[in-house]
Amino acid sequence: MDLSLVAIIGQFGAYPSLAVIILLSLVVTLISGATDAPNAIATAVSTRCLTPTQALVLAAVFNFVGLVGMTYISTAVAHTMFNMVDFSGDTHQALMALMAAMIGAIIWGVFCWWRGIPASKSHSLIAGITGGAIAMNGFGGVVIGEWMKVIYGMVFSLVAGFILGWLAVRVIERVFININRRTSGKLFVATQDVCAALLSFLHGAQDGQKFMSIAILGIALSFGMESADSAGFPVWLMIACSLCISLGTFLGGKRIIKSVAMDMVKLEKHQGVAASISTVITLFVSSITGMPVSTSHCSTAAIMGVGASKNIKHVNWSIAKDMVLAWVLTFPCCGLIGFLLAKVFMMF
Repeated sequence: MDLSLVAIIGQFGAYPSLAVIILLSLVVTLISGATDAPNAIATAVSTRCLTPTQALVLAAVFNFVGLVGMTYISTAVAHTMFNMVDFSGDTHQALMALMAAMIGAIIWGVFCWWRGIPASKSHSLIAGITGGAIAMNGFGGVVIGEWMKVIYGMVFSLVAGFILGWLAVRVIERVFININRRTSGKLFVATQDVCAALLSFLHGAQDGQKFMSIAILGIALSFGMESADSAGFPVWLMIACSLCISLGTFLGGKRIIKSVAMDMVKLEKHQGVAASISTVITLFVSSITGMPVSTSHCSTAAIMGVGASKNIKHVNWSIAKDMVLAWVLTFPCCGLIGFLLAKVFMMF
């Protein structure tokens, strides 16, 4: 299958919906950059290791590097996305259903951004394409074995993030108990900056692959392939998605930084390091094992674990409750929107 930009543009004549799917993939990537990526740098800002502008520039750069770099290392997350749904059947209807799923994810993503809630764009996307696949092929359109990796990832990101955050801050406090505060403070700032870069890299790796995989799935369907599992990622698509995720982070990140880093829990520098290290570990394990997880899940769980390690009252649980509610609502809301839109779109 020729994945060059010229060959793909040639497919637009036969399937105009493919052009819309690729465009929507880029829009969702942009929204993820504005709403999900800022979680990677939130702790660095809240602990004053980086200014908001410095953090946003760093995140934009390393989201780009992470998306491109991880794609050459491992595409486990993308293959999970390919295999969890089945859009086989009429090519036109499959593309229309996939397009409807993308629109459902965008609608939910914009709503959560407007409310300042760091909801998961990953789960919005997964729910949307699941609804579209069900509209296309009934419940047979969902491959349960692969789809369960989403549940595993959700549980793992919440539990591992919280526990690792709780443990990491305890270990750091024990190790640095007799070290000069000024000396340790400089080390924490440097470590936090490195962690912010690593988190941005891993966010680009996780979310970038998810959103690129939808574009590739649409391309594969347009060429008559029932699966995109054997397809690669063309350089032009990696660059386009990288630019979108970086631009979104730079333009829309401050709203989410305030919600996560400044309102939910107040962190000292060593606590920010503990939260960031915990999030790095959680995201890295998830990326290598192919579990599609949300950076916001991993980051907020780690921050809550760090805050709870000293005193459970240090966590603003009302904000945490709002975010959990958004996570719980994402699957049925996006799934239903994707399903209904797919049914309507497949009529044309």
